[in-house]
Amino acid sequence: MAEVRTHKLVEKSHVARASLPSSTTRTTSSLPLSFLDLPLAGPVYVKRQFFYQFPHSTHHFCETTLPTLKHSLSLILQHFFPLAGNLLSPPPPHKPFIRCTDDDTVPLTIIESKADFNHLSSNHPKSIHELGHLNPELTFATMHDDTFIFPLVALQATVFESHGLCIAITYCHVMDGKCCNHFMKSWSSLCQSGGVDLTLVENSPPCFDREVLRDPRGGLEDIFLTDYFLERSTWKDKLIEQTPKHEEYFKATIVFGRDDIEGLKRWVLEQWKKNDEFNCPQYLSKFVVVCALVWTSLVKTRYKDHDDEDVKEEYFRFAVDCRGRLGHPVPETYFGNCLALCYAMLKRNELKGEDGFVNAVKVIEKTASDMKSEPFKEAEDWRALSVKTFVLGTPLLVTGSPNFDVYETDFGFGRPTKVEMVHSFKCMSLAESRDEEGGLEVGLVCKSEEFEYLFYVLQQGLQTTKSSVC
Repeated sequence: MAEVRTHKLVEKSHVARASLPSSTTRTTSSLPLSFLDLPLAGPVYVKRQFFYQFPHSTHHFCETTLPTLKHSLSLILQHFFPLAGNLLSPPPPHKPFIRCTDDDTVPLTIIESKADFNHLSSNHPKSIHELGHLNPELTFATMHDDTFIFPLVALQATVFESHGLCIAITYCHVMDGKCCNHFMKSWSSLCQSGGVDLTLVENSPPCFDREVLRDPRGGLEDIFLTDYFLERSTWKDKLIEQTPKHEEYFKATIVFGRDDIEGLKRWVLEQWKKNDEFNCPQYLSKFVVVCALVWTSLVKTRYKDHDDEDVKEEYFRFAVDCRGRLGHPVPETYFGNCLALCYAMLKRNELKGEDGFVNAVKVIEKTASDMKSEPFKEAEDWRALSVKTFVLGTPLLVTGSPNFDVYETDFGFGRPTKVEMVHSFKCMSLAESRDEEGGLEVGLVCKSEEFEYLFYVLQQGLQTTKSSVC
């Protein structure tokens, strides 16, 4: 019962997009999904949180801040109108699409919380269950003809009286992280101006033209549509399952400084040249070396006592923005998914061994290089690889990106003190460092008893590279 008293519902409203002056009739329109939306269509959700210092009362928030939040949201939804709509998934052979009407709204929930703002907005381990209270849930419905209806976006503002504010978004994956970032930056910029300056969104409006995203190989849409119908057949069982409890899992953020990252790069390139100078690249990205260290450290932490399963396959999946990789121009503000899914695999003992970090760097670097030359090389196998990853192996999926500049999302309260993503233990989240240019923040979910050993393994990895360089 104490948990119920911690969070109090203040208001739940539905914000409609502002009406255009010339609008006199009610209309319904639809936005088709592209071939790259199909692998992620359905009940695939992303949850992001923005924490801000806000030393005011809930009453002050409701009287002075909330009206501007609502007004600016209503204006921004004129430009991002599909987000107020619904994803409709009719039964085969019909394709899914986004339905938009003049009556569409986005739910905005206001919560007052007595939880510890400083703790929840810190890098220290905190309960996934506690973080989950800060995000709104997205529901679904079904029609008589077995059509699924998925609302696309829900928003929540949680006030921690006299301490802080958390603005959270939960969205259906009909748009990628870059699109969500575009929406949040546009909304926050307008809100910061008091709801009067639309310059940002007017200078870079979202592009809804599906013709700009052409299948570079031909035939991928048919493959993805077949995979989508297979996945759709599993939704009923998945959606009626009881939501799993998260009390035993916690999330912490590890910050890698620029010097840490440069040390990792130098050390691993030296090791690579010793054994295979001919195939050693001249440069490694911070994404590759940090992800490799995190992947190996997690495997060593979670399976340090599981020697009998050391031949089990471990998978590392990340997505790459393809807007500049398709051989034809795709606007940076394209609305939808424009992602290539990349899979790397190693046996567990190859990650746990002495050369685990180098092995991980090599396989992630090769996967990334292959994607650059041919983004959809194995696209016809994406669903099969996904099933294999979860059924036969153990996955680690990357969410977020250091390229989004999420710490520049200012609603008028200053830069966020923390930007968080809520996800399962099968994921790791990435963001740029808030306080150091060139650094990276990595969010990891583990059981509470695993963190001490995980931090030790990560520190040992960093120390090894530093001592070698020195």
